[in-house]
Amino acid sequence: MSSEETAASTKAAPEDDGMTWWYRWLCKIAGVLGGISCAISGVWNCVTVNPLNIAAGVWMVLNAFVLFLCEVPFCCQFIEFANAVAARADKLKPWQKAFFYCGMALFPVFLSFSFTTLFGNAIAFATGVLYGLASLGKKGDAVTYARLQHQKQGDEERMAGTTNGAPE
Repeated sequence: MSSEETAASTKAAPEDDGMTWWYRWLCKIAGVLGGISCAISGVWNCVTVNPLNIAAGVWMVLNAFVLFLCEVPFCCQFIEFANAVAARADKLKPWQKAFFYCGMALFPVFLSFSFTTLFGNAIAFATGVLYGLASLGKKGDAVTYARLQHQKQGDEERMAGTTNGAPE
């Protein structure tokens, strides 16, 4: 029974980041599409004689591999360490994934600024942005916001009444 409880608690740990199921799937789908666009653009970018373009293309293919490895490890089922890397990536907080994915996507653009690198990394960068938005948390409800605004307005009125020197 204790092994089942520990398995349930480890499965519940990634759910604590405040992301809904549909947003989690949106991030995963964006990661897969970003990996596909990075792979195709990276291979296309390698067909040149400019060494910076080749380096950017190789980095883009590496980005695609990392995106597939972290987001959809079943695509890399013949790689022995794929599940371990995916489990470690699932334990990361959304802001850490955002920083990692956006940094990976920007590096080839800095190496060789072209349409291929820019548009090839755009979806991978958008995946990082989605994870970054997830790290901000859920939006508050209107009732709580109105209550806070009313309280703030009352505090401002009290402060204005005491600073003028005239009691209310």
